[in-house]
Amino acid sequence: MTDIQNSTTPPLAYSECYAQPYLLFNESNLDTMANMPDDFIDLTVTSPPYDDLRTYNGYSFDFECVAKELYRVMKPGGIIVWNINDATKNGSETLTSFRQALFFKELGFNVETMIWEKTGSGCFGSNKYYGQNFEYMFILSKGMPKTTNLICDRENKVKSGNVKVNRGLDKTGKGKERIVERKPFGKRNNIWRFDTQKNSDHPAPFPEQLANDHIITWSNEGDIVYDPFAGSGTTGKMAILNKRKCIMSEISSEYCEIIKKRLKPIINAPSLF
Repeated sequence: MTDIQNSTTPPLAYSECYAQPYLLFNESNLDTMANMPDDFIDLTVTSPPYDDLRTYNGYSFDFECVAKELYRVMKPGGIIVWNINDATKNGSETLTSFRQALFFKELGFNVETMIWEKTGSGCFGSNKYYGQNFEYMFILSKGMPKTTNLICDRENKVKSGNVKVNRGLDKTGKGKERIVERKPFGKRNNIWRFDTQKNSDHPAPFPEQLANDHIITWSNEGDIVYDPFAGSGTTGKMAILNKRKCIMSEISSEYCEIIKKRLKPIINAPSLF
């Protein structure tokens, strides 16, 4: 779909999203999710506004209401990638990120912490401490993840044969070891390194590769990916390119026009679908 939906649009049968490349709603994400059935979304990849670090055209959101609705609409085993950070105020981090992660856990999500290390960019934070150069990527699963296509691009020092692997200590303090077959590449660790997105009309875009790698890890072709804070449409773009269906909510009409412009050449590509 290339036309923007808005809050005056009658509720759609969400099965329609399977027949269209994407659905973009120019409205509050709470309005969009109110029209979704329970257990509907396979994967959410988003970076919400936090701590008033950007203006986002003057819009804000009710975090707890959004979190509760996300829990309702996510499928059992579905994943939310919640990319967030903290401001530093009066010499201290706000810890907004941790409060949100704890609230998600109270709702029933399992929580794993990943880090996006920003390469090639400046550091932020208080000048009384070491510079901050990362953001959190909380991986929130509604039960055990139903899809885990883990990316294996970390080069192993030992590339073949069987090796003894230490799996930590047991309760008695003794090492737990097992023999595993070593392959040339192992799965990534939980720190991902990407440069920040450049040349965007949005004040805080996240990297396309970050969205891409989460989408291929936590979903399969044909799955429904949702971004409740669509911004400039990075999640939507990478979902479409990876043959997922995408639903986006964006309350700013200006950003919706940016998304439409960004996705138009992809949708019109004859070899995409």
